[in-house]
Amino acid sequence: MALYELVLPKMGESVAEATIIKWVKQPGDQIDIDESVLEIATDKVDSEVPSPVSGKLLKIFFKEDDIVQVGAVIATIETEAIAKQAENPPSEQVFTPVLPLEVEEYVQRDGIPDLAAANQEESIKPVDFSNSSRFYSPLVKSMAAEEGISTADLDKIIGTGSEGRVTKKDIIDFINSGKTVQTEVASKELPLSVPSPEPVQERKTPSVSVSGGDEIIEMDRMRKLIADHMVMSKQTSAHVTSFVEADVTNLVQWRDRIKNSFEKREGEKITFTPIFIEAVAKAIKDLPMINISVSGTQIIKKRDINIGMAAALPSGNLIVPVIKNADQLNLYGLTKAVNDLASRARLSKLKPDETQGGTFTMTNLGTFGNIMGTPIINQPQVAVLAVGAIKKKPAVIETEFGDVIAIRHMMFLSLSYDHRVVDGSLGGSFVRRVADYLESWDVNREL
Repeated sequence: MALYELVLPKMGESVAEATIIKWVKQPGDQIDIDESVLEIATDKVDSEVPSPVSGKLLKIFFKEDDIVQVGAVIATIETEAIAKQAENPPSEQVFTPVLPLEVEEYVQRDGIPDLAAANQEESIKPVDFSNSSRFYSPLVKSMAAEEGISTADLDKIIGTGSEGRVTKKDIIDFINSGKTVQTEVASKELPLSVPSPEPVQERKTPSVSVSGGDEIIEMDRMRKLIADHMVMSKQTSAHVTSFVEADVTNLVQWRDRIKNSFEKREGEKITFTPIFIEAVAKAIKDLPMINISVSGTQIIKKRDINIGMAAALPSGNLIVPVIKNADQLNLYGLTKAVNDLASRARLSKLKPDETQGGTFTMTNLGTFGNIMGTPIINQPQVAVLAVGAIKKKPAVIETEFGDVIAIRHMMFLSLSYDHRVVDGSLGGSFVRRVADYLESWDVNREL
């Protein structure tokens, strides 16, 4: 029998990698079947990797905070059957470490020597990544060390991977270009009338004075991810926000009329969130160019309408579970999906795949009594809708007998969009279309 190779399991169709946040077991520890070996994180969802066999953890191939590809061998386990054979080994066996899949591919390319070999004659000078605010995979770090690329140069490379990450291809292109920083690429893709941007400067954290009565709170892992993602989004997209005020009186009265009977019949509470999501899905079908992403100079038009809904956690952090194919669900289906995802988000029981694959995001600011906001785009999407609190206000109504003033239920909708690919005409029309669907709600609709 061979040693059992523990691989990073598949956690969903859209999840390709995970970050190791803690090894629960260490080399030499005994492991039972289904016992947790390590804890991993995908985006903002933490989960455990159990062992499918019992035995002794022999070797681990990644450190904490390393980013690992799904399917990569992360550890080897010596089973009890193998341990018995080891008492009377038939012949001397040499154990060869298993490299991560990406590193192994890199080692085989052009005969580059094994970076992980213990008996390598010339050691590679390590690169200090502690001063960098960007994520780099183990493969990228290994290639940077091998080629002598400094952290400062790495930080200036425009990444083409997910969320702007630097990939193996980016490193190879950087090397083949004579190690010329590729920030020039962005300026070549802009119109000639736009001046070239200044080279990216390393951000220095300003010094903050601390007095004796101040409390210092270390960011948790999720807050660090959110901070990096928000800053990256603002640096990536040219944010513009359009606002519309909507009269949702008919919608409010309809919900007040049916919510008790609906809950009694279906066992589900109907909030405004699934209603808003239904209107967004309809508007996306009408104006599909809001349902896109950008890759270099290419616009990727998404076939599926997967709507993320921002949800606040008890910790104060934010998570965005995704309703897949929202346009194919009726209002009852959307209600069940919203309630289920929101409930499991608060209990930290979301699956990694349930926060992936979003094509458009909506956030309900009205939950906190806010009337409007300017949300930050959830990359790699190009738009995010914020819905404000519904307030009673005096408003002018046009009737067949003339204009009258009445008390109406009013709300603001605000759409932040990427002005690189979404102009004011499309952005303004989209948020207006969502408002139109809400304003034209049928008070006699059956559910």
